[in-house]
Amino acid sequence: QVQLVESGGGLVQAGDSLRLSCAASGRTFSLYGMGWFRQAPGKEREFAAAINRSGGSTDYADSVKGRFTISRDNAKNTVYLQMNSLKPEDTAVYYCAAGLRAFSSTRRGYDYWGQGTQVTVSS
Repeated sequence: QVQLVESGGGLVQAGDSLRLSCAASGRTFSLYGMGWFRQAPGKEREFAAAINRSGGSTDYADSVKGRFTISRDNAKNTVYLQMNSLKPEDTAVYYCAAGLRAFSSTRRGYDYWGQGTQVTVSS
């Protein structure tokens, strides 16, 4: 069982940056691939970024590529999402997800989900 707690969301202006964190419980964090998804009002939850167990491989949605960076610190059981050059269309609830040995851009690749953190970008 893995519990995930996101933090770092907030209200920012277009062009600003935010860093989201996701703290995971348990001693087996390094066995889990991690992902960030987001869900805007009235829309489906969509993939944003993924990182494999070691942190050596990453993947991004086209909409965030070049602006967002996913990273992880296995010693701290934490995954991060650095978001730069934020746009109003990035406004969403951001969810952290964990999947055993996963490296996936689809929701079905993940077994555990956090409660989400709200990111609002004003124009």
